[in-house]
Amino acid sequence: MLAMAKKRIVMELGMGSSLRRKDYTRAACRAVENALWHNSLSVADAFGLGREAMIVEVEIGAQSPDQVDVGEVAKQFPYGQVSVSVVHGGLDVPKPDGSGTTVIVNAAIVVYLDLEPTGVGV
Repeated sequence: MLAMAKKRIVMELGMGSSLRRKDYTRAACRAVENALWHNSLSVADAFGLGREAMIVEVEIGAQSPDQVDVGEVAKQFPYGQVSVSVVHGGLDVPKPDGSGTTVIVNAAIVVYLDLEPTGVGV
């Protein structure tokens, strides 16, 4: 019996911001929304699998990774097996009048499926 193979199917990129509140979680959720807004991923259906079969790995880049609530970010996905990690990245831009900081967060979303090897190239 052949083992299933995790295959990368889709990668989407997004950017989100928090203009006034310095809310890293909201900026991260906006980055995810930006990446997914114009998509309806039906790749699982194309392979005869349910949407829950999609393995969704999300990497968030923020200047203050510890201020991103990964549970809130994961709630942006209606289905799939979602995991969220946060790394140092993104950008904090101080306002010229010193009144605060604009937060910019990036998201990379990769969708995988476990697919049986076809035997080709084995």
